[in-house]
Amino acid sequence: MTDRYAVIGNPIAHSRSPDIHAQFAAQTGQQIRYERLLAPLDGFVAAVDAFRTAGGRGLNVTVPFKLQACDYADRLSPRAQAAGAVNTLVFGSDGVEGDNTDGVGMVRDIAGRHQTVLDGLRVLLVGAGGAARGVLLPLLQAGVAAVLIVNRTPDKARALALASADSRVTGCGFDELGKAGRFDLLVNATSAGLDDAAPPLPTSCYANARLAYDMVYGARPTPFMQIARSQGCAMSCDGLGMLVEQAAESFRIWRGVMPETEPVYQQLRQTLVAG
Repeated sequence: MTDRYAVIGNPIAHSRSPDIHAQFAAQTGQQIRYERLLAPLDGFVAAVDAFRTAGGRGLNVTVPFKLQACDYADRLSPRAQAAGAVNTLVFGSDGVEGDNTDGVGMVRDIAGRHQTVLDGLRVLLVGAGGAARGVLLPLLQAGVAAVLIVNRTPDKARALALASADSRVTGCGFDELGKAGRFDLLVNATSAGLDDAAPPLPTSCYANARLAYDMVYGARPTPFMQIARSQGCAMSCDGLGMLVEQAAESFRIWRGVMPETEPVYQQLRQTLVAG
């Protein structure tokens, strides 16, 4: 039988994961079937149980179920524990393992596709929600010198910094950024770009940065990316590469082989631009 996988969420029709994993499977000669799975907002556990009973081997998990997936798993990887959320479930004879591949996906995109060495960089991480939690540990493991988390609710940023248990991480509100100094890497972990908006950063934050990275993606540069370039940031990019890289890590976990990501990234980029 062909091994079954899926991405589960609500909504889910927009997901590009089936196309991505179909390309990975074709590259690597893996016989898999990957589909979209729409779960009722109050029916995540029942939907996952039914998928497993029908022989499903693993799931990608997207909004709004990443926290429920964390609770569903019998055990968590260190990066899933740090994120407090799961985007990859593995169903085995010894139970359910939960992982989070978002952060490693972003780090690989930054270091590889955008050729930015993370070791020693000062990072401004904008946002303190699930997206920020998911990338914090991989950034620290990549050797960054410092991470300042900024959030509209400063206490939330400080709580996330404290939870990291790493002296390199601090938190603040937007009104405190004027005295924060320079940053090498700006990471927008908010969803502002989906609303055609940018976080309220002082223009001084952008001037000396090597890279402004927006975790959302689209056919056009996001407002955050546009402002960064206009204020002197050397380079800006969106999160399409992160999408592909996190999917590749999930594929590796499930199938034991790492696919080539660049052809898939280029195909998706062309599809976006073409509309």
